[in-house]
Amino acid sequence: MTVLDFAFYLFAVITVSGGLMTVVSRNPVHSVLWLILTFLSTAGLFVLLGAEFVAMLLIIVYVGAVAVLFLFVVMMLDVDFAELKAEMAKYVPLAGLIGIVLLMQLAIAYGVWETAEGLEIAPGLAAIETPPTLNTEALGLVLYDQYFVMFQLSGLILLVAMIGAIALTLRHRKDVKRQNVLHQMWRDPAKAMNVTDVKPGQGL
Repeated sequence: MTVLDFAFYLFAVITVSGGLMTVVSRNPVHSVLWLILTFLSTAGLFVLLGAEFVAMLLIIVYVGAVAVLFLFVVMMLDVDFAELKAEMAKYVPLAGLIGIVLLMQLAIAYGVWETAEGLEIAPGLAAIETPPTLNTEALGLVLYDQYFVMFQLSGLILLVAMIGAIALTLRHRKDVKRQNVLHQMWRDPAKAMNVTDVKPGQGL
């Protein structure tokens, strides 16, 4: 067994164990932490497959944003999870039935799995040839070379959508005090500040 094969099996075991503990764990904070571990090990699997761009997206988007948001929400909200679990107990038979159906579907799909003609299955990860260009470099060449105009147009569409959402939801109310930066910049210190010479032993 090579180092790559050992790393694959290690990440695979961690991913499956982390996903199982995410569902089974009684503490929701621990569930989110197990979910983060699952995402990290899945990113390791993507790196072994040569998809380092997808691995970085998984870490940056899911671990750095989504999972951290879940963690903050779970820790800040005062939710009685014991009461929620008591209500969820009556749905356990239905959930078990759905789980059995999903397992049967996976078994059927795996049973009819066939390798396409003309393809050879590599005996291990070390036998897979590394492409001349990295996955991220190839994706960048496609986005910023062949589809440069469409990529820029999609960015402009998102910018217009963001500006439109801000303009539609912006409401100026008279009873709310707002900061006026220009008035603060044009303020005359001589008129805005009054220096009083207080004599010792006297108040203002």
